[in-house]
Amino acid sequence: DGAVRIEPEDGEPLVVTPPFGLAHVREYPVVRVSPLLEELEEDHLVAVLLVRLGGYAAGVFDGERLVASKVGSRFVKGRHKKGGSSSNRFRRRREEQARALVDAAADTAARVLGPWRERVEFAALGGDRAAVDAVLAARADLGWLRERAIPRFLTVADPRQRVLEALPYDLYAAEVLVG
Repeated sequence: DGAVRIEPEDGEPLVVTPPFGLAHVREYPVVRVSPLLEELEEDHLVAVLLVRLGGYAAGVFDGERLVASKVGSRFVKGRHKKGGSSSNRFRRRREEQARALVDAAADTAARVLGPWRERVEFAALGGDRAAVDAVLAARADLGWLRERAIPRFLTVADPRQRVLEALPYDLYAAEVLVG
């Protein structure tokens, strides 16, 4: 399933999952890490879409180098905790602001990522799942991002340019499980 299982004779097994899966499928009677290391060193062309209520970022990485990007932000009010006659007006205003952010993020994603569609191997999605789902649902021409999405959803608190530029550290990280 896109992971390497290493079972030493005198210890607990390790499961290493490269961020983009494995092209090499094989079973060895002894530990051979060279196929795993080669896979981990491989560079990929990756589209990235990060969305949270309040901000969004779209970018394309060629290996660890950011080759195209655009970020944006929109104010979205926090949740209203009190009831009363103004709570519905507050909720409607918040929904309008969230819808404006989703539309802006979807337009930006289509503009920045669309030209790379034919060359991108993988897509990485992150931020808030509901916000990302809303952006992808807002435009049919963004469906390819979900089709190429890596299994891991990236956790980002604030999708800004500096976060996008530092993303390769998380994007290319392998998951290692003991046991």
